[in-house]
Amino acid sequence: MPALNSNSILLVHPLGYPVGSADRDISRLANIMPPLGLASMAAYLKSQNIICAIVDCYARPDSDRLIKEYLRAERPAFIGLSCTTSSFLDGCRIARLAKKILPDVLSVFGGPHVSAFKQKVLNDFPEVDLVVVGEGEKALTDLVQSAGKELNTIQGLVYRTSDDEIKFNGYRDKAIDLDSLPFPSYEKLEGFPGTYSLPIFNYPRSPNTSCISSRGCPYRCSYCDRSVFRRTYRYNSADYLYEHLQYLKDRFGIKHINFYDDQFTFNRQRVEDFTRMMIARPLGMTFNCAVRAEHIDRDLLDQMKAAGCWMISLGIETGDEDLLAQHRQNPDLTMMAKKIHQIKKAGIRTKGLLMMGLPGETEASIKKSMDYVFSLPLDDFNLSKFTPFPGSPLYEKISEFGNFKEDWEKMDCMHFLFIPTGMTRKRLDELFKKFYKTRFLSPHVLWGYILMLWQSPDSWLRFVKNLGDFIRFARSNVRKPNA
Repeated sequence: MPALNSNSILLVHPLGYPVGSADRDISRLANIMPPLGLASMAAYLKSQNIICAIVDCYARPDSDRLIKEYLRAERPAFIGLSCTTSSFLDGCRIARLAKKILPDVLSVFGGPHVSAFKQKVLNDFPEVDLVVVGEGEKALTDLVQSAGKELNTIQGLVYRTSDDEIKFNGYRDKAIDLDSLPFPSYEKLEGFPGTYSLPIFNYPRSPNTSCISSRGCPYRCSYCDRSVFRRTYRYNSADYLYEHLQYLKDRFGIKHINFYDDQFTFNRQRVEDFTRMMIARPLGMTFNCAVRAEHIDRDLLDQMKAAGCWMISLGIETGDEDLLAQHRQNPDLTMMAKKIHQIKKAGIRTKGLLMMGLPGETEASIKKSMDYVFSLPLDDFNLSKFTPFPGSPLYEKISEFGNFKEDWEKMDCMHFLFIPTGMTRKRLDELFKKFYKTRFLSPHVLWGYILMLWQSPDSWLRFVKNLGDFIRFARSNVRKPNA
């Protein structure tokens, strides 16, 4: 048999559940986001003359065939799998599949789940050969360039020694300067941009895509995973950001961008500089972003609107201020409401992000959330089911606050796996459905979606095409059939 290509790696984004459920998975119907982490990794590897390809199982559920064909044809020495908690076991399945075809291929896992567990992953899962903890670009490059032979010298790596001892070489000494990175290799995502779509009713035009312009978060919310970037917070400069958007427009015809940053406006000067560029040298593009309420004001919002800002998302989390104070800093819901009204007055759509089932949640706190949300001029909202992820401050002590059924494949924020003390899963599901139905049967909300016929016609086409599945989800609250 020919030798494996030591300078080649296949990067895989696992689906996380059986392929048969993919076509009617409400999450995929509503949003297929490109795996930007893998695309960034591929661009950096390419800049270091390493051969790589990407298979995105989420966009292409028939991807087992693609993986097998690539492995047989190219014989890469490495297969890299970027996993969340819900997709990790599927990643292990793919690693086993790869080893049946190429027994000597090295499986390298990265992402938040394995960054949180580190050595435990290799201890419990023999199909995992290596784990990259934290940022992956330089660690993965070092690994491939060493042909997998100098493992003890690579920072950020978890590996097995020749004596079967599991070791972690520690975090990398220096974080990456984000402006030094090439733009992600979007071209390696099959069918980009048409294969991918932003959340339905969250964009005015297509083609559209996502962009990440920062890494990490300066805050310390109890529910957020911090295993990859830990306490660091870095961002691209305004110049890099503008050039990135120009590249996406010129190369792929992108008309709308969703900035998938936790805190897009944290550095005000960067946003002011970027929006001035967009106003002075218009690209004909619009954008969405997520902000914290304390980092915006009317002057900044007016400038963002003039630069093409179409929608802003804010993490409200809960309408119970006492509950919110247990989980995040600056739990000022009065200030939050004021800033939401300012966003609306600036002519920007507003989306609220909430969770149900946080530790300390009660029926009374859920009613407060409903009353608070229904009092706000929100154009859209997303209510997720709280999930205690590995790497979050709450994870290690979650059993103190209720009952947690740790089923990794269902840890996707669409299942109530944690039940707060005093609540039941049945009641949480009932209140979850009530929250959504009350919101979406409101006359002013329905009218807002009718207006989207003109503001986002592509969203309406997607909605009508998949109407049966959206109705099924509204009735059953089940993400996938037979799930």
